[in-house]
Amino acid sequence: MTRYVALLRGVNVGTTRLAMADLRRIVTDLGHEDVTTYLQSGNVAFGSTVRDAEKLADGIARALTDELALTVPVLVRSGRELAAIAGGNPYADREDDPTRLLVAFLATAPKPSTVDVLAVPGGENVSFTVTGREVFLHYVDGGYGRSKFTNAYLEKQLGVVATSRNWKSVRALAEMTAS
Repeated sequence: MTRYVALLRGVNVGTTRLAMADLRRIVTDLGHEDVTTYLQSGNVAFGSTVRDAEKLADGIARALTDELALTVPVLVRSGRELAAIAGGNPYADREDDPTRLLVAFLATAPKPSTVDVLAVPGGENVSFTVTGREVFLHYVDGGYGRSKFTNAYLEKQLGVVATSRNWKSVRALAEMTAS
């Protein structure tokens, strides 16, 4: 049994509403075990014998569409991957405020050519590091809410689906999926 977390993009922000009880039921009905949600923003941890994260993501996304008529991107990371992410933030020692540190989880690794030209818009003071399927973000002078360097901006510039979580959430999800 491997622990995973599914990260749903855009849930309970804007118009896409999803009760966490429904999310837990759907993931449980797919045959996964020890299903728990974190906050109201589409984070669900679970255990599964399935070893293919893409298959897990597709199954959850399809069930959400079939049962609730919701079309939302779903990204899955293993507990091992989350532990590496939580232990590998290049900005964690520079910032005490977890709302200024975020991780953008990407559906796939972006093309190197898009990473090479990725730049912070408008001279904002944001540091970023792209590592595989994650972008570590440090909002030096303020929070994510006032920046133009957003999840939507990253998706457009990198050409991949993304969903972002603040550092407090990343650490909590890593703890939830620790074996």
